[in-house]
This record gives sequence, C-alpha cells and structure tokens, in this order.
Amino acid sequence: MWPMRFAVTRSLAAFFLLVGSLLVGCQPTSLEKVVIVSSLPRTGPARQTSEAIVRGIRLAIDEAGGRAGLLEVQYLDLDNASVATGRWTSEGEAANARRAVHDPNVVAVIGTLNSAAARVSLPILNYADLLMVSPANTAVGLTKPGLGQPGEPAIYRPSGRLNFIRVIPADDVQGPLAADWAFGRGLRRVCVVDDGGVYGRGVASMFADRCRQHGMTLLLHESIDPQAAEFRSFVASITAADPDIVYFGGSTQTKGGQLARDLAATGCEAVLLVPDGCLNQAFIDAAGPAAVEGRCFATFGGPSPDRPTARGAAFAAAYRQRFGNSPEPAAFCGYEAAGVVLRAIAAAGSRNRRIITTAALATVDYDGVLGRWSVDANGDTTLRELSVSVVRNGRFVHEEMISATGMGGEPGGG
Repeated sequence: MWPMRFAVTRSLAAFFLLVGSLLVGCQPTSLEKVVIVSSLPRTGPARQTSEAIVRGIRLAIDEAGGRAGLLEVQYLDLDNASVATGRWTSEGEAANARRAVHDPNVVAVIGTLNSAAARVSLPILNYADLLMVSPANTAVGLTKPGLGQPGEPAIYRPSGRLNFIRVIPADDVQGPLAADWAFGRGLRRVCVVDDGGVYGRGVASMFADRCRQHGMTLLLHESIDPQAAEFRSFVASITAADPDIVYFGGSTQTKGGQLARDLAATGCEAVLLVPDGCLNQAFIDAAGPAAVEGRCFATFGGPSPDRPTARGAAFAAAYRQRFGNSPEPAAFCGYEAAGVVLRAIAAAGSRNRRIITTAALATVDYDGVLGRWSVDANGDTTLRELSVSVVRNGRFVHEEMISATGMGGEPGGG
C-alpha cells in the first residue's frame, strides 16, 4: 500500500504543479516601465500656469490608460523653483535635468515654462539624447539659427543632434503677427515695454522690428525691473507720449498685471497688447479687472480656449469634468506636449532614448488640440496662426484669428 500511496501523492503534486504553471502563464506579464518628467515652477507666481500644464499632462496620460504602446508610463512632476523666492532657478532646473538624465527609466522631459530655464537644461539633456518637448518656450534662439544670440541654437546641441521640440509658435511668429494686428487696427503710435528677460525682450524686439517695417512710430522701447513694487513714475512718461498702443513683452510673473494697473491709474487710454505669457486669469486679477476691461488684448500661438478645435473642445470638456473648471491655454499646451511624447514612445516601442527622440522629431500631421501640425527641421511646430483675445467681463474671450498669410505677410522679415 505504501508505494501505491506515494505514487498517488506524487501524481497529485505533479497535477497541481501543472495547473499552477498554467495559471501563472495566464497572468498578464508586467509592462516595462518608462517615466515622463516635467520641470516647471510649482511654487510662487507661476504656480497657476504650471498647474494648468501639469493637469493637461496628467489628463493625456490617464486617457491613454497610463500606457504608450506596450510600455507602462509613469509621470514625475518636478519643481524647478526656489521655495524662498517662488521663482525658477538655474540650480533647480539643472538639478532636475541631471536627475532625469541619470534615471534610466526617464525617456522624455516636458518643460520648461521659462525660455531662460530651457537654456540651462537643454545642453544637459542633449548629451543624453533625452527628448524635451516644451509647452511654453517661445524664444527664437532655442531652435532658429541666426535669430537669437551668437552661438544659438548650436550651444544647446553639444552632441550635434536635435532633441528639442516645441508645440507652440516661436516669437518670430508671435511678435510680428501681433504688430500686424496692431497695424491692421489703425494703431500707429507705439510704446514697447519688456521685462528684460529672454522671453519678454525677445518677443518685444520682434514686435518692435515689425512695427518699424510697417512705418509705425516707435515712441520708446524700454525695460522694467520685475522686482519693482510698482511703475507709476515710469508709466507717467508713457502716458505723456500719448501712444495708440502699449505692447508689453513679458509675463504675469514679471509684473505684467502691475504694469497694466499702473497704466490705467495714470489715465493712459492706449490699447494694451500682451503675449501669451500674460494670457491667464492671474494677469487680470493682478491688474484689476476694471483696468483692462475692453482694452487689453493678448495673443496666443493657437486657438483661444473658448474657440477650440474639435479635439480641443473634447479636451476642454474632459478637463472640466476632471478638474471642475475650464482650461487655460497652458493646459492645452501641456496636453499637446504629452500627446506628442506618448505617440513617440509608442512608435519607438522601447525605452531607447534616441529612438524615441527620433520618432518625436518625425512627427507629421499631428492632429492635436492646437490644430494639425508637423515638426520642422529645427524642432518647431509648423503652426503659424495666433488667436487674439480681449478682456470682457473680467476674463479673456476670443476676438479673432490672424495668420502668417494674413494682413501683414510673412512674419520675421527684414
């Protein structure tokens, strides 16, 4: 009996082992993990804009089921700002870039908010063939030879290879088209103010150059100190010059709202035109709604949030359902950037950074929330349209669309 009992026991054990192995084989294998990192100022005056970008990124990843093809996608939200100052720092941005490079799971970076911050991280990421897709950087020198500072953009590409894409038009589109809009409105006497930064001075200079091409009278072009508490004495000289339009090159974070408030307080009745860095509710709140009602206009490289594309409308509805409020333009850009990254990862089918970067640079006819566009040889979007919004009832609302083939011809000439 013992040998027979042992044989039965051994047979049962073999049976259970077989069943167990079959059950294990039916379980889904864990997906290979990749990480997308964002580097944005998550504290201080830029917090609202950064939060909109992050929400757009999260929504894109969630809608994809946390996957890109056969790869599991995780998201890491990094802060490049100093807690003490509430503003991005070179040290913080460089640390985030190095952290991304040294983590083998990281395959793409979405950022930055500030063009000057991109100058810091781009060379670090480029050495590692790590893709960077920007939802906000518009400084021309980041991508376009001959338009920025000496050595740009080659200094951001030490490997000799491209790794940078932006989803919105650069300032050689935004600045000149904004001037075309002003000229088309019959505005001829112009004061230009900028914040002295990479983004602000860059877009303001492009605007001023186009005004000169149109034969408009440039009354002044000066920089403000964003650290100043107010600009009453400075704007008094602007009011005395009696301009038709004041153009501010800068952002909400560099006191665009305070400048608007002080212009209104000194009795300046000129139109105020601002770029995308001021196209947010925080700008209106800082200025005071009465100071900008009906007289402040803002440009944005894409459709305005209240006149979105079909895909943009679907995104806005999903955003409202998820977060309880309507998306600002920055949210559209964060979603668009994440969409490009996810598609590149899926196309690559691996975590190889160079293959993913190459796939992103090969983007053609991307049907996104900003429109249908491709990536050109410099890493720029082929979109060349601006929406113009105006402050009505305390919020920015759509006014009109302008394009490079519109009233002023091709931007950036001369």
